[in-house]
This record gives sequence, C-alpha cells and structure tokens, in this order.
Amino acid sequence: MKLKILHETRYHYDLPARNLIQSLRLTPSASDGQRAIEWKIEVTGGIRGPVFRDGAGDWIEGWTVRGPLDEIAVHCSGVVETTDLFGILRGHREVINPLAYLRGTGTTAPDAALTDLAKGGQGDGALNLAHDLSRRVQAAIAYRPGVTHARTTAAEALALGEGVCQDHAHALIAVARLRDLPARYVSGYLHSTIDGTPHEAAHAWAEIHIEGLGWIGFDAANGCCPDDRYVRLGSGLDAPDAAPIRGMRAGPGAEMLSVTVRVEEI
Repeated sequence: MKLKILHETRYHYDLPARNLIQSLRLTPSASDGQRAIEWKIEVTGGIRGPVFRDGAGDWIEGWTVRGPLDEIAVHCSGVVETTDLFGILRGHREVINPLAYLRGTGTTAPDAALTDLAKGGQGDGALNLAHDLSRRVQAAIAYRPGVTHARTTAAEALALGEGVCQDHAHALIAVARLRDLPARYVSGYLHSTIDGTPHEAAHAWAEIHIEGLGWIGFDAANGCCPDDRYVRLGSGLDAPDAAPIRGMRAGPGAEMLSVTVRVEEI
C-alpha cells in the first residue's frame, strides 16, 4: 500500500519567544515493512542541525529557530510504501538490548489493578501471552477520546476504564513488563478509512519483544497487530520518551499547540 501523509504541528505564543530548539523524531522507520518513497520536513524559519540514528534505530533531526517569533510550524509530508508483515518489525536496524525495555516509567508504573490484569494473562508461550494481554487491555479500557490527557498514566486510565490509543499502549506496556516481556511505546500514523479519504490519523501502539521472533506490534485500541495501514515513526519507553517532537524555548508566556494529520491511500 502507498500512503500519502501530511502532518503539521503549529505552536502559537502569546508573548514572542526568543529562541527555540527542537529534536524531531518524524522520519518513518526504515524496515522490511515500510520505506519512504519521498519525505520532507520543514520548520518555519528553522535551521537544520545535527542528524543521527539513535540506538533504537530512529532517525533524529535537530532544529533551531531564532526569534523573536509568535508562531512556528513543523510540516512533514511524503509518501510511504507499506507491506503487511503481521506486526513483526523485520529488517529494522537497532543496537539497544531488548531487556532495557523492562525498565518502568512514571506513566507505566503498575498498581494493584494493573498487577491483577497482568496475572490474569494466559497463553502457551510468550507470543500467545502477549496476544492475550492485548485482548485484556482492550476489554478493560474502552476507546473514548477526550476523557484522558497527555499525562494520564496507565493506572489512571485503567481505573477510569476509558481512554485513547496512548492509554491502551501504556497499559499494555505495563502488564507486559510485569510478565517479564520487554515492551515499548510506538508513535506513528494509521490509515483507517475504507473509502480512502484523508482523516485524522496520528496513532500509537505497543511493541513486545518475543524471543525468536523479535519485536511485534500490538494495537490494543483496535484489537489487532499493525499491518500495511500503519506507518511507524519511532519508539521509546513511553509516550514522552517516544514523542515525535521534543524541545525547549527561551522566553516567557504561554504556548498553544495545534496538530493536523492526514493520511490517504494513493
């Protein structure tokens, strides 16, 4: 499948910012399951700095913007060709030992309810256990936008019983680690409309490492493994660690954020 992607992140400042530094994880991963036919990143008034591939295999770009500035836009566009590999991340270059992803974070810290959910997971072998844990998370957290926020933890989402893809991913990561399965957060895009029309499509899911198979994606929000509708950007221990855009600015005042993402099949 060939997917055309348009992704714009726009920042507005009520008082002019003096300078801005950003680290962008916005380039689609290179693997057997996807390749970028064309891809371009533009930052309003930005100067492109160091670029490198980190230990997890993600392509990172550094950008700086000199102020004063009231607004800045980060614009990504391109075409990505995808292949359905049944969720298996194959041909992806990385050097971090999977065991490093057993380490917990604040957003994935387990409480009693998550521990009980993890204990209930069953399956003959690690792969079947991972599938069962994903089904349990989907059943425990109903998909409902607007009830959680960017800093909601896995424990809070499970207690609420509702959330979005970020919450499903955090909860699945938490219960997988409780069962000694390395797990990580993945950010990307999802083409989900049958008629092929553009739509809001920023998405997140989890990857669980299975001995002998490697990293396998599990989208508990949709009850499936990623296929050719998915485009993978990058990964981390949790959502903040895998954020597509991270940065800091110099200057007082408040910041307002708006994001537009469109994915269509071509």
